Amino acid sequence: MPGSGAALQSLFEEGLHVVFVTNNSTRSPKAAADKIERLTGVSVDPDHICTSAQAAATVLGDSDGPVLVVGEDGIHDAIAGKGLEVTSDASAARSVVVGLDRGFGYEDIANAAEAIRNGARFIATNADATYPTEDGVKPGSGSIVAAIAAVAGRPPEVCGKPHPPMRALVQAHGVTDAWVIGDRVDTDIALADDEPEWRSILVLSGVTGPDDPTGDADHVVADFAAAVDVVLAAHDKR
Repeated sequence: MPGSGAALQSLFEEGLHVVFVTNNSTRSPKAAADKIERLTGVSVDPDHICTSAQAAATVLGDSDGPVLVVGEDGIHDAIAGKGLEVTSDASAARSVVVGLDRGFGYEDIANAAEAIRNGARFIATNADATYPTEDGVKPGSGSIVAAIAAVAGRPPEVCGKPHPPMRALVQAHGVTDAWVIGDRVDTDIALADDEPEWRSILVLSGVTGPDDPTGDADHVVADFAAAVDVVLAAHDKR
């Protein structure tokens, strides 16, 4: 998005603590930081990135392994960080973690659902039905989660925005009062709703368009650069 790099840099120059919170579970924090730098030219610390895969990993305990994963590198990286074994054996799995998987197919549904029906814990990184790309809106993790839930006959524990595991992960990164900037009412704006010290800015450059409901957003602006203008104006008044 035009102006995003300069806007992001201005937040750092102002000395504000910036945390990137994504429901995309496909990338590790390092990979996400690399993409941000590639798109904006701004170097980002991977330790300042919270992914829905990490949020899902925070709810897993030692007794939840082995883990059957439906997802990409980000989930595998997060599971490895917990020291848990990954399995493709539905009969051995103690938990099933599901996220966006662009190679998802029939056997994945069958295998994951079998594990869940056998008693495995069912965890979803997020429930976003879609996500925006340069080529338009594409199916998201939520569409995959819904397919597995329909066959398994059981809903998942959802960990990404706006659910408590992600909120706790963000707070663990030193966030107290905050501006939450995002393009989805049901995730980004909802994430801020339950925290009295968090305010929200909805941008209309992604999933939510000018004619869509804006929910309880404190501010509605065109894009990220405009959102940063709101943040910096408020910061100057303090």
